[in-house]
Amino acid sequence: MLNYIWFGMIAISVVAGILTGRIEAVTAEAINMAKTAVEISIGLIGIMALWLGIMKIAEASGLIRIIARGLKPITIRLFPDVPADHPAIGSIVLNMSANVLGLGNAATPLGLKAMEELQELNPKKNTATNAMVMFLAINTSSVQLIVPATVVALMGVAASQIFITTILATTCSTVTAIIMVKVLQKTRRFRLEDES
Repeated sequence: MLNYIWFGMIAISVVAGILTGRIEAVTAEAINMAKTAVEISIGLIGIMALWLGIMKIAEASGLIRIIARGLKPITIRLFPDVPADHPAIGSIVLNMSANVLGLGNAATPLGLKAMEELQELNPKKNTATNAMVMFLAINTSSVQLIVPATVVALMGVAASQIFITTILATTCSTVTAIIMVKVLQKTRRFRLEDES
């Protein structure tokens, strides 16, 4: 679907450029934006490598297990269907830690791993479990205590000005997501069939 959207945007730009006689400007901007995209990507490589390395060290050193034990009272309430010692809890904690640190891109592979492990517990493979829905909601809204690394890389010193608003906005979005998942889980329409 996304491919169709991108193709549509490119086609509209080319057609508009031809109709207005400014196709050269469209071509020049396409090349200019491609150059900008590469510069931004290269600038973010160092930041992502640093934080992914720190997360890997934390995982190998056992720090994640310690954090998981500390967060056990929270994870038991948020994910009651997942056994407390299941590897999915560790992956969920890793993902949440990456999101809290503002490492959205680093959190993606951890989130995929967590979903894969939650799928192992799923009795109906074609239907998301309550734990999967809760994890997706938390992952999508994600509280961020540190301004995202990409924002810091792009904005530099100016990023510090959005620190408090980032914490407030992401806290509100996460609390709302958790409440909505808990409420909708109880409604007849969204309840799993084996619970009714």
